Formats: sequence, structure tokens, C-alpha cells
Amino acid sequence: MGLTIKFNSNLEGSFDRMVKNSKYIDRRAIVDKAVTVGSGTRIWAFSRVVEGAVIGDDCNICDHTFIEGKVTIGNRVTVKCGVYLWDGLVVEDDVFIGPNATFTNDLRPRSRRQISSYLITRLHQGCSVGAGAVVLPGLTIGRWSMVAAGAVVTRDVHDHALVVGNPAHFRAWVCRCGDKLNFGNSPHAYCSCNVAYTRLSATHIEEDTLHES
Repeated sequence: MGLTIKFNSNLEGSFDRMVKNSKYIDRRAIVDKAVTVGSGTRIWAFSRVVEGAVIGDDCNICDHTFIEGKVTIGNRVTVKCGVYLWDGLVVEDDVFIGPNATFTNDLRPRSRRQISSYLITRLHQGCSVGAGAVVLPGLTIGRWSMVAAGAVVTRDVHDHALVVGNPAHFRAWVCRCGDKLNFGNSPHAYCSCNVAYTRLSATHIEEDTLHES
């Protein structure tokens, strides 16, 4: 288990300095010994992390979360309150998981029946899963995509796609900064953050180059 630092609410002003090059694990969290926790990661109260789990650097694991032992989490990931990550989930760098988002790893669950292997659900770099969204097992959530709050994802989500509703369906393309992109009738779109995109097909856009403001 990573280094445990006792947190005193009177030291909030110096907290960033305390964890800059170390880990913070709240004394009310339960983190098994054989868990990998990266530098700068914070694990807050009433979290449970099971033996075998891997959590990268500079992550924020909020209160009342559960992470099973065959879960891998990359760097700079945010897991908000009330999220349970089950075996078979792979979370890449810079992912945001909103409060009470729900994941599963068994398509046909029955009580007291154990499955021998779990479907792999992969959250690719930079994607965001909104509050209360549901993601069925065995799916891929694309790079820098965005799943709207309350959406029910039943199929793969393309890179940079915003999906909404139940079942989730495509609504718009989004930049890595999160803003919507407006292609209109052009194959090109430019975000206010100075990133350009080209639409290659109905299901695929590609980031171009940075443009000077």
C-alpha cells in the first residue's frame, strides 16, 4: 500500500505541498497491500481498493468508491463519488468519470453464478463519462469522447463523439477541450482553443495541427 498521510483539516492551505511528490490515502479508506498507487494520487474517505488494482500518477479517487483487483487506471484520472469499477475495466490517461456513473462486466448476470472471464470495457484517453451514465460491458469509449449525464451506452463510442440519451446516440463532435465542433458543410472545423479537425467519414474525425491565435 502507498504512503499514508494523516490529513488535518487545519492544513488545507499546505495540502498541495504535502502530496506533490507522494501519495495521500485517507485513514478511512481501505486499500489492500498489493495495490499499486502512483505518485501524487489521492484516495479519499470510505474508498475500497482491492488487491491487484493498479492506479497511476496524479489521480483523484473520491469518497465512496470501489475498485476491484483486475482494474487498471492510468494517470491523471478523476473518479467521482459513488463510482464502482469492476474487474475487466481499463481506464486510460486523463479520463473523467462522473458521480454515480455505472459500469458492469456481465451481460447476463444471475445471482450466485460466477463467470470465468470478464468482458473488457476500455475508456480511452481523455474521455468523459457523465454523472449517472450507464456503460454496458465489453464496450470501447473513444478518445476525447463525451458520454452525457444519464446516457445508457449500449454500443462503442467513437473518438471525439458526444453521445446522449437511452440508448445513447450521436449528438455532436467535441474537441479535446470539450467544446462542440461545427463542421457545417465543410470537412474542416476549428475550435476556439485553436485545434483544427478534419472529418474523414461519418464516424471518424481527426485532429490536425495547432493554429496560432
